Amino acid sequence: MRLFLDVNFVFRLQPCSFGLALLCATSVFADAALPHGQLVTSHGATRGCATCHTSQPLVLARGVLAECRECHGDSLRLPDSVQVALDDSHRAGFARGGEENKAAEQEPLLPTKNEAGPGMSVTMYYDDTRIGAEPNAMVLIPAGEFVMGTNTRLSDEGPEHKVTLGAFQIDKYEVTNLQYKKFIDATNYKSPQHFENRTYPKGKVDHPVVYVSWTDADAYCKWAGKRLPSDEEWEKAARGSDGRNYPYGNEFDFNKSNGPVRWTALKQAGDTAPVGAFADGKSPYGLYDMSGNVWEWTASWYRAYPGNTRPSENYGEVYKTLKGGSWWDCSFYQCGISAPAYNRAFFLKSTKNKSFGFRCAKDI
Repeated sequence: MRLFLDVNFVFRLQPCSFGLALLCATSVFADAALPHGQLVTSHGATRGCATCHTSQPLVLARGVLAECRECHGDSLRLPDSVQVALDDSHRAGFARGGEENKAAEQEPLLPTKNEAGPGMSVTMYYDDTRIGAEPNAMVLIPAGEFVMGTNTRLSDEGPEHKVTLGAFQIDKYEVTNLQYKKFIDATNYKSPQHFENRTYPKGKVDHPVVYVSWTDADAYCKWAGKRLPSDEEWEKAARGSDGRNYPYGNEFDFNKSNGPVRWTALKQAGDTAPVGAFADGKSPYGLYDMSGNVWEWTASWYRAYPGNTRPSENYGEVYKTLKGGSWWDCSFYQCGISAPAYNRAFFLKSTKNKSFGFRCAKDI
């Protein structure tokens, strides 16, 4: 069996425990050819599961498999060489097994307190909307040049380069549950899987809608007389024209966005937050939640940036680009790796999970 594994991708996107997260990505994105067990990182090193699995099948604990399916759903495909089993060595190595495995297959607990936590201007859950059911108000992004990408991190985020865009508009907030409900009610469109009886969970009226595929996001934006933003438009709206790392500046601050590091610091299970809850985390143009809360679909295919000399089998018209990071797990890094404005993810258009949402854009 010949497998491809891009650890650069895995480190940023997979919600699983690190070692087994590698396997999750292998099973879903096994398109190219490298010898089984050879795991190539963005730095060209060979490490990880290959230490144990150069000549024997990988073993995947059932609870971790369930975690991987949170992201990849029914599209998760395991190669024949993967055994799904409860193996003592993996159970010890990943601190899973028995009741822990059962717990991993269940929905995570919601935060224990409904309060406005550090950095938030509103409580986590409420029933009366602040934002409204109509499509979001939009912000004008002026024409001009901005700095896109970076030279200091992962290969697909660079090289840093200048891009000139015309003026456009983009939503001030991520599309909410209530706004999406108005769309599905008006069009008889299918509802997301976290809706019950075609309505959103109690208390989450202004939380960003999740469990939406690229096609779902595109359909909503078209219904609203808008479109999905491009990768370039999204990054300019988040980053401004001064080349900052985060929407709010150059220094990471976990109290300015809804990210996994913040939930770790609060010692609570994470969740989406009402859109616009982090006023100090706004972008230079006044947009909310351009870092954290939910990953946001863009119109762009996942392609190499101009001047990028690091080839990847994933570039092309296969995966769509997402931007912005989310509230959910940043894996073993325990850091703000998904928070920078230049960060990007790539997934099949059909993928949907509890950390993917969107906002819309519009031509002037």
